[in-house]
Amino acid sequence: MASPDVVGLTPINAIALVGALGVGAQWLAWRLQLPGIVLMLVAGILVGPVLGILDPARDIGPLVGPMVSVAVAIILFEGGLTLNFHQLSDAATGVKRLVFVGAPLGWLTSALALHYGAGLGWEASAVFGGIMIVTGPTVIAPLLRQAKLGRRPAALLQWEAIVNDPIGALAAVLAFEVVVVLNTTETLSHATQALVLGIAVATALGAAAGYGIAKAFKQGMVPEYMKVPVLFVVLITIFAASDTVLHESGLLAVTIMGVVIANAELPSYVELRRFKEHTTVLLVSGVFILLAASIDFSTLAQLNWRAALFVGAVVLLARPLTVLISLLGTDLPWQERVLIALTGPRGVVLVAVAGLFGERLAALGVMDGALVAPLAFVLVAVTVVLHGFTLTPFARLLGLAGAATPGVLLVGGSRFSTALAECLDKAGLPVLIADPNRGHLRAARQAGLNTFYGDVLSEAAEHNLELAQYGRIIALSDNDAYNTLITTDLGPEFGRDNVFQIAREKDGNSRHALPSTLGGRGFAAGLTFDALEAQIRAGQEMRLTRLSAEYPVEQWQHDTPEAVLLLAIDPKGNPRLPCADKSLPLAAEWQVVWLGAKEAV
Repeated sequence: MASPDVVGLTPINAIALVGALGVGAQWLAWRLQLPGIVLMLVAGILVGPVLGILDPARDIGPLVGPMVSVAVAIILFEGGLTLNFHQLSDAATGVKRLVFVGAPLGWLTSALALHYGAGLGWEASAVFGGIMIVTGPTVIAPLLRQAKLGRRPAALLQWEAIVNDPIGALAAVLAFEVVVVLNTTETLSHATQALVLGIAVATALGAAAGYGIAKAFKQGMVPEYMKVPVLFVVLITIFAASDTVLHESGLLAVTIMGVVIANAELPSYVELRRFKEHTTVLLVSGVFILLAASIDFSTLAQLNWRAALFVGAVVLLARPLTVLISLLGTDLPWQERVLIALTGPRGVVLVAVAGLFGERLAALGVMDGALVAPLAFVLVAVTVVLHGFTLTPFARLLGLAGAATPGVLLVGGSRFSTALAECLDKAGLPVLIADPNRGHLRAARQAGLNTFYGDVLSEAAEHNLELAQYGRIIALSDNDAYNTLITTDLGPEFGRDNVFQIAREKDGNSRHALPSTLGGRGFAAGLTFDALEAQIRAGQEMRLTRLSAEYPVEQWQHDTPEAVLLLAIDPKGNPRLPCADKSLPLAAEWQVVWLGAKEAV
């Protein structure tokens, strides 16, 4: 930590630094294809205990604790918003097992690892073991975004992390109340009453708030521009009210509130969720920087070799045994069981709650309480780094993640899209043609291409398509409005730079021109569906050409002056599409997909 004579930052400067480091680390991680959580952890440690630039307790003061608590509540609420029962589908049995069997079993195995591995007494082991049920929604979400797991294993990890988070906090409360009864004059009946009352109040408040918000939004009782502010105010109020009755029960209340809203079928649900996702990215960044910057190396010095034994026992024994036993008898493939069993990162909630209960245990005279916080940080640091670097390659090894090379999803079956898909398939790219008209897919199926009959925005597509395999979407249907709908709706999920559509028939008419917020980026040099199909009927062909030192791009351009460049594939196998505002740096070892005359080279 920083020495006492170091002049600290002002609260405003400290908060600005936290935001810049958090978002900057995530951006850098995206550019370098590294785990964002790891970079945030490193950045926080560097500006905190290493350089002494930021000390949250010194620079921000007593508000750090409440800020982290509210941030965690919002993160859990946003997690609850993603838990739609309709999307659970074939992962439902696994989720139930991981919650109803995995939570108590994880409590037991974690307590055993703490007692026999870290050497803690049974009192501290029981309390800390309850907290360790939490697998860390603040960590799982960024890891899933990076790894692009298949739908079912991603759903299992996400649901387990979010649902078990408040359960872990409440398990710690239960164990702590037992310790209090054993070490003070408080009676067991009084402690039980307080615990039951707190859980009941949290459940009732969360359900009532979720139902009330859903009803108010559906009946138009809240104007559109006030929905997010109202949601935030109700969320924080419910969290505070529940936490007043029983500490840590607020996490249960906000999670239940999020789940109720997620399953209320609100017309504005997508907009609310996207806004909350953006907020959560900021909060996760900030909380991780604050967490890492608050570390005191002197507390870590209390640990010995048994800390490494404890971490190894958790990662290699407690977590795998808990998951594998919980999922016995389910129809999950062994690959998914192994992936989930060996994926158990811990995050902010574990450190925050462990620090709180460690202090309380020490105050009760439980000497091991002082070791809870440093053990929690070591466990978080090791699992974050371990899973941050290994989840993606491990999932690919098991065949549970998208290919290293992102594929292309073509929406709309036609002669043109079939020819394009054949070229992409020949180049080794994953490619899929989707169309709600089965007849439009006949040629693609005859060519042996992957197809999906249905609407890519439907629930059937959500349940049956592994969209994580695809990094680009090109809307090529004969319906301009449908193309615009597809690219507009999927733009936030895939990234606006990764959704494309062919030109609309009336794009040049000012009466029909659409704002830049609608639709995707231009494709095929501004040609419309009819123009592209006409070229195919006229005998033009889709071609795939590899550039090289012997056949450079200049020679290709000279040989095919009338060619329409549709797409290029860089030396790493990534599909790249030309845009009006950005040309492609074509060079040797690139492949180009183009439309041109048969006699062209």
